Amino acid sequence: MTFRRIVPVVLLPVVLVLAGATGAAAQTLASDLRQDWQVMRQLMMGMADAMPEDGFDYASTPEQRTFGEQALHVAGGNTFLLGFLGAEAERPAIDPRNTRTFGYTAASKADVLAALGESFDYGAAALDEFDDDALLARVDGPPFLAQTTRLRLVYFVVGHIWDIYGQMAVYLRLNGVVPPASRGGI
Repeated sequence: MTFRRIVPVVLLPVVLVLAGATGAAAQTLASDLRQDWQVMRQLMMGMADAMPEDGFDYASTPEQRTFGEQALHVAGGNTFLLGFLGAEAERPAIDPRNTRTFGYTAASKADVLAALGESFDYGAAALDEFDDDALLARVDGPPFLAQTTRLRLVYFVVGHIWDIYGQMAVYLRLNGVVPPASRGGI
């Protein structure tokens, strides 16, 4: 075998291994963010669904939001804050009668779950519009974030969701319900 024939035979496995490694490394910032968003959706939907219907009016003190209002606060926060991304995705319709929950009102557990789900669907559709470069672009956010990257804005929203998630976990436990993630399921 000549040198010309040996090099391709020896290099072919190296090239195939590198191609496979590149494929595995093709995970992008945008795809990681979309994956994190879907996990957050599963956690929050599971949390809200775990509370029995009669627990949606529960508040730990009269000054606090009810469990249902907490879930609606997440839905409203998602919709309001992600609106600053500049996506073309259609925002869910909001009933403006209750400013305590960013404008969402709901009559039942099913209504709350629907609003929460719509807010996460909106977030997913908005995120699908942005690649890594677009996520790193700066946008005018809400006054408390001013100008920021889209990425920072989304992770601010995720941080907000985690805050409310923690409060809702306490509400569940005060009602004798173990949060789904603590049961080993989402």
